[in-house]
This record gives sequence, structure tokens and C-alpha cells, in this order.
Amino acid sequence: MKFMMLMSNPPGQKEYEIFKWAPKDQKAHGEFMQRFNEDLRAAGEWVAVAGLTAPPQAKLVRADPNGAPITDGPFPETKEFLAGWWIIDVASAARAYELAAKVSTAPGPGGKPLLMNVEVREVMFHKGEV
Repeated sequence: MKFMMLMSNPPGQKEYEIFKWAPKDQKAHGEFMQRFNEDLRAAGEWVAVAGLTAPPQAKLVRADPNGAPITDGPFPETKEFLAGWWIIDVASAARAYELAAKVSTAPGPGGKPLLMNVEVREVMFHKGEV
């Protein structure tokens, strides 16, 4: 079963505050994420992962009546924003939830777990199935 894990910013943060953290805290966070991804690969559960740029760099896109792109942005102020995502291939939804909870505990300043929100959604279709 394939699932997408969508990681939102930690509660209360309106921007990527990691760039304001002490270097040792940034390093600890990055190492946690690297280990998490390596563990997924070792377990055969990793499909893809990506971190995203900050919301001020995002654009909302829609088509005009002729099909040409119209861009608006940056996004309006919001309480949450998407920070990154994983596609995982696991045996059950319970395993996907377990992995989401684990990545939610990534360390922040002083090593305190961030307890980030991670939305888990099953992938309905993927390449070659539609």
C-alpha cells in the first residue's frame, strides 16, 4: 500500500524558523531526517521524499479563459503550510501512521521534539495505473 505523508510546519510557526535555530540544532534536525529516510530505505518502504521552499516563494496558479497560466502569490497568511512530503510503500495504514508519528518527533531547538502535524493519505493511483 502506498501512502503520502504530508508534513506541515510545527504548530505556532509561520515561516521556516529552522534557519533561525542554533547551528547544532539545525544539524541535529537534519541528521534525524537523514536517519529517518535511511531507515525507510533499509526497510524497503521508501519511494520518494522532498522538502519544499518557504511559502513566500509559492505561487497559486490557475488558467485564464484561453488556458494561459495566471499566477498569484505568495499565498495569503495561513496558520499551517506544507513543509515536505514522503511517498512510502508499507504493509498497512497502521504502519504509515507509525512512521508519521516518528517523523513528527524530529528535534527542534534544544532537542525538544517539534511534534509537527503529518497528514497521511493513501495514494489512489500512481504511475502506470491510471
